[in-house]
Amino acid sequence: MTTKIAVFASGSGSNFQAIQQAIEDGKLDARIEIVVTDKPDAYVVKRAGNFNIAVFSFVAKQYASKADYEQEIIDTLKEHEVDWIILAGYMRLIGSTLLSAFSNRIVNIHPSLLPSFPGKDAIGQAMEHGVKVTGVTVHFVDEGMDTGPILSQAAVEVVDGDRSATEARIHAVEHELYTSTLQKLFKNEIKLVH
Repeated sequence: MTTKIAVFASGSGSNFQAIQQAIEDGKLDARIEIVVTDKPDAYVVKRAGNFNIAVFSFVAKQYASKADYEQEIIDTLKEHEVDWIILAGYMRLIGSTLLSAFSNRIVNIHPSLLPSFPGKDAIGQAMEHGVKVTGVTVHFVDEGMDTGPILSQAAVEVVDGDRSATEARIHAVEHELYTSTLQKLFKNEIKLVH
């Protein structure tokens, strides 16, 4: 049975694109039912449109609380019979409303070897600290900032003094690692790293 997923994104949607491509190439047995974004003008909206995938966009400050917009998201995901939430550059912390509705069914990708460099601008943090190796982590989402159980990791060498080259290396690894990890997860073939 094909796993129905929602992809949450706030930006260009390159990981969304990679996931959709993996589905089309037969590498990921899933279907993106809907894209959820907190930025109605984000490029991911155009990318989703290119594949005729539904989009739910919202502006957080138009709601009385995080619980209110998360409840609307849950209602929308239920309409689309979504099994899993896949975060792909979604720049908001997931709250307790969404976490309890999709317990152990929310996955994130982060551009560092967690627990090193959690939060925003992980690549910048790694370069500022002068590390030679950073990487990519796929993990379950919990109430913390990039603190959920780790599903997979891959190391990426930093290109000394060249952020854009380092980012390109990280994105290439992200696109491969995310789809292969999701495939194993959906097939119940994965064990937690810790």
